[in-house]
Amino acid sequence: MAGIYIHIPFCKQACHYCDFHFSTSLKLKTELVDSIRKELELRKDYLQNQQVETIYFGGGTPSLLNREELQSILDKVYELFPVIENPEITLEANPDDLTEEKLKELEALPINRLSIGIQSFRKEDLEMMNRAHNLEQALNCVPAARSHGFDNISIDLIYGIPGLTNAEWKANLEQAFALNPDHISSYCLTIEPGTAFAHFVKKGKLNPVDEETAASQFDIMVKAMKENGFDHYEVSNFGKPGFYSKHNTSYWLGKHYLGVGPSAHSFDAKSRSWNVANNSRYIKALEKNELPIETEELALQTQYNEYIMTSLRTIWGVSVEKIREEFKVDFEAKFETELKRFENEGWIEKEGDTWKVTEEGMLMADGIAAEFFIIES
Repeated sequence: MAGIYIHIPFCKQACHYCDFHFSTSLKLKTELVDSIRKELELRKDYLQNQQVETIYFGGGTPSLLNREELQSILDKVYELFPVIENPEITLEANPDDLTEEKLKELEALPINRLSIGIQSFRKEDLEMMNRAHNLEQALNCVPAARSHGFDNISIDLIYGIPGLTNAEWKANLEQAFALNPDHISSYCLTIEPGTAFAHFVKKGKLNPVDEETAASQFDIMVKAMKENGFDHYEVSNFGKPGFYSKHNTSYWLGKHYLGVGPSAHSFDAKSRSWNVANNSRYIKALEKNELPIETEELALQTQYNEYIMTSLRTIWGVSVEKIREEFKVDFEAKFETELKRFENEGWIEKEGDTWKVTEEGMLMADGIAAEFFIIES
């Protein structure tokens, strides 16, 4: 089984924290959609006829595409790839885009999962982050989507926002639970180089949240999610039973995926490739039937390190037998000291053949994983 990711690089305005590739100009939208369809044709053999179980429109803001544009891309996917019956088809959307008219359009498409970028229910946070939506739209988008038949809805939230107190974060979570989404992705705000927030920090206009506050808000979130019936299945992702993100789970479990569109990444276990992060250059290359792609062949050591990093972020952990068979590493012998130390701390545990991070260790999952990397001397 494999997945297809489609990057739609357009946004109404630039959020102050975002470092993803996007443009606030829509003038190349038609050409971009045509180029994505062309790239799908040129890369139809990439997944080697594996069945496609997930299709994910990400961005950017894919909800800026109209019904005909989204349908034309889906038609091309179905024309070129063996898609399973009832695949998970996700569309990322912003609350301000989910108008009655837009939801009617989406309802007529085979999209069956919405991932809505709410981020916060506090007016102050939305304004500081330069989000395009307001509080009313944040509160109304989920029930509006439900009324149009969407029964698999994920929302995004951000914690660690400067000025956000623990009490306000608890109130944000309570409001999220009141909307009854099926899945919540929640990330700590990070100050990425080149973003408006990075500029504000440099000028002394913004003070990033300290690690202790961010960790406290993470703990508050984990406890609240559990109390409200959400499984903590990946460091930043929580789903009700039966509503885990199949697409994102495929990334963490090392399944193959094809990424199309500017800046999109692809992975086939042995190599990783990525498209140019420039709309004009992407379109011009595809007009000449060229692929604007760079590729990195992954050494066995790199494949092992990536498996450790992604798998230890999830409830599925790492398999000792898989590591022995695929990477020729005796995991428990090589890392006996580290395993004992983290186990004694209560941060990792073993179940059968599998080592996994405990709930107490989730916040430190990346640091724990790094201790099990193989570094060439």
